Amino acid sequence: MEIIIITTLVLTAIGLIVGVGLVFTGNKFRVEVDERETAVRECLPGNNCGACGFAGCDAMAAAIVKGEAPVNGCPVGGGPVAQKIGEVMGVTAEAEERKVAFVRCKGSCEVTHNQGNYVGIKDCRSAVLSGINVTECDYGCLGFGSCAAVCPQNAIRVKNGVAEVDRRKCVGCGLCVKACPKGLIELIPSSKRVAVQCSNKDKGPLVKKVCSAGCIGCSLCVRQCEHDAVSVENNLAHINYQNCVQCGKCAEKCPVKVITPPAV
Repeated sequence: MEIIIITTLVLTAIGLIVGVGLVFTGNKFRVEVDERETAVRECLPGNNCGACGFAGCDAMAAAIVKGEAPVNGCPVGGGPVAQKIGEVMGVTAEAEERKVAFVRCKGSCEVTHNQGNYVGIKDCRSAVLSGINVTECDYGCLGFGSCAAVCPQNAIRVKNGVAEVDRRKCVGCGLCVKACPKGLIELIPSSKRVAVQCSNKDKGPLVKKVCSAGCIGCSLCVRQCEHDAVSVENNLAHINYQNCVQCGKCAEKCPVKVITPPAV
């Protein structure tokens, strides 16, 4: 009986000592957390996608509070989230237009063809690393869906050999931009519907050999634009969205219809 009592007392004493030690250690090494960081974190969508350039929403919240990231730095949350965070931080959040992903390729199976049957891993990055040009166009979409695989909103699908973006679902996180090994995807303002659906930088005759829908660098779109919003660089048309008024005249004049017209 005495052994049981002594054992119980010893264990109780050890427990008290350990408990006091933990409390002391916790207080000594406690890291003070800014209340604003918790509030900002609650404003963020919680996707932890890394599109903001940070490891996740926790890291993003900490960076905003420290002044290392802007209050409108979350591309997924957009304006509404930026406004909430601005209220927490006591600053005015500048309104930024929502952006959506756009695939700069129109090379479907009807307008271009594969050079052979690729039997490797069905992944765009793996195909590029293999050194094999799967399609006739060296600049075209490979259609294996690396972009679709990383999209957290299921906004991308591969249709007829080319990736397509559902603008209604896209939140502009930019993960597909990073995933595309050929750099075919860009983020454009959601209000802009006129865009050049090609990335081929070869001269016109070479483009026509590999894709009947590719930009031939004819510059008709440039001459048609009254707002200095279209230019041709490296045989490829580009649109300056700051100047573009979405009139659609460049799309109407394009002989290969590679410029998408504005939505009706």
